[in-house]
Order: sequence, then C-alpha cells, then structure tokens
Amino acid sequence: MLVDSHCHLDFPDFADELDDVVARASGAGVGRMVTICTRVRRFASVVAIAERFEPVTCSVGTHPHNADEETDITADELVRLAAHPKVVAIGEAGLDYHYDNSSRAAQAAGLRTHIRAARETGLPLVIHARDADDDMIAILREEAGQGAFPAVLHCFSSGHDLAMTGLELGFYVSFSGILTFKTAEQLRAIAAQVPLDRLLVETDAPYLAPVPHRGKRNEPAFVAQTAAVLAQVKGVSEPEIHARTGENFFRLFSKVPAPESVEAAAGV
Repeated sequence: MLVDSHCHLDFPDFADELDDVVARASGAGVGRMVTICTRVRRFASVVAIAERFEPVTCSVGTHPHNADEETDITADELVRLAAHPKVVAIGEAGLDYHYDNSSRAAQAAGLRTHIRAARETGLPLVIHARDADDDMIAILREEAGQGAFPAVLHCFSSGHDLAMTGLELGFYVSFSGILTFKTAEQLRAIAAQVPLDRLLVETDAPYLAPVPHRGKRNEPAFVAQTAAVLAQVKGVSEPEIHARTGENFFRLFSKVPAPESVEAAAGV
C-alpha cells in the first residue's frame, strides 16, 4: 500500500476541496494519510479531519516554528490527547534554524517534551530538522540514552551524519518531493544508503510538490511521484517500494490498523 506519512490537510490550501483531495489520493492508490498537527491549540481542527475521513489519521504536537507560542504544553497533555483513537503519532516537533521563527531554547525544550510523550505513549515522534544537524544529533543521542523512543526523521533534507544517527537509534527516514528535484543529488545519495526496511515516503503537502508538479500546490496523491524516484534510487520496482514503505509505515505507526494484505505481506 502506498502511504502519505506526512501531510497538512487542515491548512487553508485545502479548505475548499478537501473531499476531492482525499478522493484523488485514494484514486492514486494512497491508502493511508497522516495529517500532522503543528499547534496543539488547534488540535481539534486536525483531529476533526481524521474523524471525517476513514483513510486519514493524525498526530498531536507543536511545530518548532510555533514553539514560542506553546511553551506551556506538557508531556502529560500530549499523552492525554494522544489517547484519541485517531491519533497515531506525536509531533511534529524539532529544530529549525533556517527560519528561527521561535527561539532555539523554546524549540529544544519543546522537542524534549515531545520525546517524553513519545516515550510514554510508544507512538512515533515526527521529527522536523532543518539546518540544525549538530544540535539535533546531540539531543537525540542524549534523550535516547535516557530511554528508547520510536521516531521518524520527516521530510529528510539534512546531512549524512544525522541520517546515520537516526538509523543507529532505530528511527525511520522519510523522503518528500525534494527527492525528485534536479538539485537533490546528495539527498538521493543518502536515500540510497537507508535500508529498505527504514524508508518512508510523504508529501508534506501543501508544500514541496514533486516533479513534474513542482511549483504547484502539493497534495497526497502526488506521493506516487516521490515513491517512483525512490524506487529508482534503491534499484527496485515501484510496486516493491510501495509495498516496503507501506510495511514500514504500519510497523512504525503501529496504532494505524493495517489492511489484511499488508499484514500478509509482512508475515503477520
């Protein structure tokens, strides 16, 4: 099954045609979508979309861009909200030094709070990292030393060392439409080194539409183009990359009910 492991269906870009967007994704073979929370205070609108559409689940968390707005969010609150049956992940949280929309101290504190919630719930932490590799590596290693937690390095566009650290810690690595960009040779080289059993694909819609849609609004149906390039990078067929990334998704996002066909392929 092809899965969009990270999109933002609550964003205004989709407000006027959300039914059509989800229908187009299903028509493209996208069987599951995770719509990602970026502000806990807006969680209600995120989970409402997940409740509305059967193939859609969601996360709960505070994006690093918004860390200064939600410094009062506790791990206990995240754990409580994560009890909702449609919540399958914690985040996205992390470090973004490219824009520095929130203070770095608030970003780091928020990341650690989300890690505690992921550790307590067993739900995967969705990690956002941009231009912050050294600090991210340090925090992840320190926190992993205090207790393991599941995680995915989402929309990966960082360096080799962060990718290898994530793999060492047992994390998954997810690639977006950036992988299809002509200038992404180094990223494709990193993707080639990620084992097949640790790969995910995503859109991060409405952002980062893959070639040939680059420059347009992204949507979950377009994850197929990213998967096609990932298949080329890994030297496997598109059906195999669909199957492998689908199996990986249901293994990591274990709260999402897996279709019988995926369970059979995974030997469950």
